[in-house]
Amino acid sequence: MMKDDKGDVIYVGKATSLRSRVRSYFRQVHAHPPKVAVMVGHIADVDWIVTDSEVEALMLECNLIKKFRPYYNVRLRDDKHYPYLCVTTSETFPRVIITRRSKQDGNRYFGPYTDSSSLRESLRLIRRIFRIRSCNKKLTGAERDRPCLNVHLGQCDSPCSGAITPEQYAEMVRDTCLFLEGRQDSIARRLEGQMQEAAESLEFERAAKLRDQLLSIRKLTEKQKIINTDDVDQDIVSLLSENGLTCVQLMFIRSGRMIGQKQFYLDGVVAEEDSPEANLTEFIKQYYRDATYVPKEILVSHKPEEWPVLEDWLTIKRGTKVDIHYPQRGEKKRLVEMARENAQLLAAQREDEEMRNQANLLSLAEAVGMEEPPARIEAYDISNLQGTETVASMVVFENGIPAKGEYRRFKIRTVDGPNDYESMKEAIRRRFAASDNPKFAKLPNLVVIDGGKGQLSAALEALDSLPADASLITHHSSLVTFVSLAKQFEEIYFPGESEPIRLPRSSSALRLLQRIRDEAHRYALAYHHKLREKSATRSVLDSIPGIGNERRKRLIRKFGSVAGVKAASLEELQSVPGIDRKTAQAVYEALRGGE
Repeated sequence: MMKDDKGDVIYVGKATSLRSRVRSYFRQVHAHPPKVAVMVGHIADVDWIVTDSEVEALMLECNLIKKFRPYYNVRLRDDKHYPYLCVTTSETFPRVIITRRSKQDGNRYFGPYTDSSSLRESLRLIRRIFRIRSCNKKLTGAERDRPCLNVHLGQCDSPCSGAITPEQYAEMVRDTCLFLEGRQDSIARRLEGQMQEAAESLEFERAAKLRDQLLSIRKLTEKQKIINTDDVDQDIVSLLSENGLTCVQLMFIRSGRMIGQKQFYLDGVVAEEDSPEANLTEFIKQYYRDATYVPKEILVSHKPEEWPVLEDWLTIKRGTKVDIHYPQRGEKKRLVEMARENAQLLAAQREDEEMRNQANLLSLAEAVGMEEPPARIEAYDISNLQGTETVASMVVFENGIPAKGEYRRFKIRTVDGPNDYESMKEAIRRRFAASDNPKFAKLPNLVVIDGGKGQLSAALEALDSLPADASLITHHSSLVTFVSLAKQFEEIYFPGESEPIRLPRSSSALRLLQRIRDEAHRYALAYHHKLREKSATRSVLDSIPGIGNERRKRLIRKFGSVAGVKAASLEELQSVPGIDRKTAQAVYEALRGGE
């Protein structure tokens, strides 16, 4: 582990002879490629760990790269942010939930999913076809709760009311896992047999449910492309380096059927110095380190370095033999070429999008009088309902693309009633006064206010009210442009200008401004709705000291409603698990009032 003068790890590497490997970096420095030469200039210390085998060294290297994200290593871009589908098999009645990381906790994880829309579509299909519960109740099988709305909508088989046994539910969970593995054919065969048995036993209602499940699965299977007739599981890995970008196309084949594909981008790659074989090796190590499933066979577009070690490591992860193939001809070569063609198409599409974004930013800079295209744009909007639950949103676009990790939201604290101007003042003041907060450390080049001249004036007044030593923007105000966009006529207002300008409806600059403004409106509205729902579902029990979420649930479960809790005696309240005499007395007095 090579470290800089701050002690940060900047490179992780391994070798069978560390002495020779490390010495090579400091000999004939002038002969190194530029990337390595720059790295060597930053090395202030070297730390090392000795392992018993090459496989252990490979596993340790993967873990250290994942942990430290060293600048000079090839890194799988943003892999830690990709979501997974988790089947909570550690529970008596498992759920299917979305999570950001996989753990060794007894649950089953599927993913990671690079496309959130396909992830949510999978979750929607699971709940519709298999009726896995979506609530977060802790069920043991002894509960007899009242069925919820999902049961009446046909999206749950109501394990909370005892309508289904743990064994029957476990069978549904097994089907769900097979579905997520891409093994729809085996599910369809079993469902067809169960449907025939139910029909022969005159259980027509159960047969109809099985028929509907079967039709849904067959409809989904028809959309999947048959690659070959062999019952084989394969991953196809094809690496492509073009126009300064290195991407990897990953295609999944399960039981001879292609069920999906993903595209990944690699950071820290210098195309002129790093070989595709080395880059592909780094991808395999970093992707399969966290992969929830390793197939029996992996087809690759380039012959990876450390081939035998990689196979041994993947075999350990899978539990059975894993083969890495670098095909030169035949059907497997055709599959690798197909993955490469898909990578080229997606890379070209990405390049076109980047060119359009740059053109739109140039057009926007010209429209608002900026010398350079704005690299960072922030937009603000206010949302409330007759002055209640007033919130503000801050959305961020970087290089014309939404940077959702930079979004922020504010709950307005100092404004009573429906006053958009004062609410905007508070939001802008809080954002630009937070100079010591890392969440607000980056300054925008352009600020877009949703509204007209009044909202823009309020934002500028908020800036003027900031103390000179309390805000970053007071030292860089000339670098930040403020405008507002009024929705009715799509007019753009500028500071100090009494009259707005109108861009043509076909203007790419106007379309970009509208997109940013609409995103700020959507984000503010979503937060406002969330607060309203929370307020609307708030129980009178929530205001009683000592009553939290869990105790409230126990009281409602025991007595059926708030009215039932109110009618209960002090002794009956104390009989609820977790409710002591002091808490029972507080509930009794709060609900009974002066009675």
